Amino acid sequence: MANNASAKKRIRQADKKRVNNKYYHKTMRNAIRDIKSLEDKKEAEDALPKVVALIDRVAKRNIIHKNKAANLKSAVAKSVNKIA
Repeated sequence: MANNASAKKRIRQADKKRVNNKYYHKTMRNAIRDIKSLEDKKEAEDALPKVVALIDRVAKRNIIHKNKAANLKSAVAKSVNKIA
């Protein structure tokens, strides 16, 4: 267990960051799942910029790697383009 005030503070800060990162990561995953499940092309194309912006925001916060963000954006765009 933490022995001094600074170590206790670091534990508190790490917990806050972990909860925030978990929230952003889960929100991004849900958005990706939702856009991939859409069957209306127009609706999916309207949602695509929002999802891409969300992925970029998560990558900017270093929650996911920038290359993973690029792969996710590519996969989402492919799934939107595949909708008939």
